[in-house]
Amino acid sequence: MHRSTESPSALPGGAVVEARGLVKRYGDVVALEGLDLTVPEGTILGLLGPNGAGKTTAVSILTTLVQPDAGSVHVAGVDAITSPGEVRRLIGLSGQYAAVDEHLTGFENLELIGRLYHLGRKRSRERAYELLERFSLTYVSDRPAGTYSGGMRRRLDLAGALVAEPPVLFLDEPTTGLDPRSRNELWTAIRDLVKRGGTVVLTTQYMEEAERLADDIVVIDHGREIAHGTADELKAMVGGDRIEVALQSHANVDEAELVLARFAVGDLSVNGRSLAAPVSGGAKTLTEALRSFDLAGIQLQDVGLRRPTLDDVFLAITGRAAEHESRSTTLNDLEEIMEGVS
Repeated sequence: MHRSTESPSALPGGAVVEARGLVKRYGDVVALEGLDLTVPEGTILGLLGPNGAGKTTAVSILTTLVQPDAGSVHVAGVDAITSPGEVRRLIGLSGQYAAVDEHLTGFENLELIGRLYHLGRKRSRERAYELLERFSLTYVSDRPAGTYSGGMRRRLDLAGALVAEPPVLFLDEPTTGLDPRSRNELWTAIRDLVKRGGTVVLTTQYMEEAERLADDIVVIDHGREIAHGTADELKAMVGGDRIEVALQSHANVDEAELVLARFAVGDLSVNGRSLAAPVSGGAKTLTEALRSFDLAGIQLQDVGLRRPTLDDVFLAITGRAAEHESRSTTLNDLEEIMEGVS
């Protein structure tokens, strides 16, 4: 399979990936229900949602592995439904589980992928060496991939998706199951890809991951978009910053509530000796509140100004935390099947 190394042709509006009205059903289960996505060139789109939200189904359609029941998909101006072979020459895909041959060395894995892409023996070996160095795997290049740690296997899998130098890369929950250090290393590698001019579609259920990487975020639930914007725009939906205080004594709760209420721009909550209130003005408001507590003689055990997280956004929109999605056994089974396909 050959592919062009030229830059992808952007769609109208500068988009490289565009999907409209994607629908996918499995019997009575609706995996996607009219999903729209637009990804400008040189950006990262974060597709955020809990398990079972439809993220893997969406990626499977965008990468031509699954046909939608309705809707359209274009990648670099190419219709992914009518010309899937042409689209596959423009994209790379790294699924939820590292697709590496455990019996081959890291170098052999990458060289083999290059040969399958008909890059030729010389260029395949060159790409293998280049990517092993880029992903800090040179020192284990001659070891079987089965001896790699989880983070090393994920980096090798990502390197494999880049052997043919695709201008568009799809990453389906790339850091699932990784320790914090390995996750940070992979985040660095993904940001480096975009600096080199790549375009990335990233699915994740980790709020921090979407916030750290994505230029634009689409939050989906049950196959539908429920929110869309930058991390800051989404967090603004929750109502801004919150002052949180913990008192030294229960005796000061009523008085502390009166003090904090003067700065609140929404409902104030009290839980034992802990109080919290949404505020505007950020650090300036916190400073004024601390001065007021001091003048009132109220001793604080702890105090902080907390910006809303994307977890807060999901909770505000859906009424539940993203990590605790409850779903039917049928949908669970379908998502696992789709993960296997990808």
